[in-house]
Amino acid sequence: MLLLGLTVAVAFAAASEGDADPLYHDTTWTETLYFSSSAAFLGYSLILAILRTLNLRDEASRVMVAAPILAFVTTHILYLNFYELDKGLNMKVCTVISIAQFLLWALWAVITRHPSRLKILFVAIAGVFSVFLEAYDIPPQWGYVDGRAICLGISIPLSYIWWSFIKEDGEMRTSAIMKKIR
Repeated sequence: MLLLGLTVAVAFAAASEGDADPLYHDTTWTETLYFSSSAAFLGYSLILAILRTLNLRDEASRVMVAAPILAFVTTHILYLNFYELDKGLNMKVCTVISIAQFLLWALWAVITRHPSRLKILFVAIAGVFSVFLEAYDIPPQWGYVDGRAICLGISIPLSYIWWSFIKEDGEMRTSAIMKKIR
């Protein structure tokens, strides 16, 4: 469960992908590493969202779901690293993966009737909004606040709400397992 929370928290940071942030893009090596790691984290978090949404417990069905996504993400990372570092393509791929992940979490919240479903719905809706703000790259307002700044500002409360959901979900699942054991 902690791994799920960690990957989704990193996915919030990686969802704001494709900008010209000089901190991460000063050399070709760091730029490649930045784009590759964001695609890898988003791909992994998409796998976790699908597994949780479909409630797959059988190992064979988990592998059947994860293998194509893992193959796509690996191929995409290899394309970026060894053929062409296409920032526009990487931004499109990361945006689609982020939107799919947020929609899957919203679907999971509606289907399962989880006690903390409102938190996850809020995170999903605000996450999609944040990704669209980043993708459309809103010009600076008042000379200071642009789409990237708004996206980063949104990710702060979203991370807190997501972690509170992870904590509550972990406590709920642990108590359910403990009830079964007794």
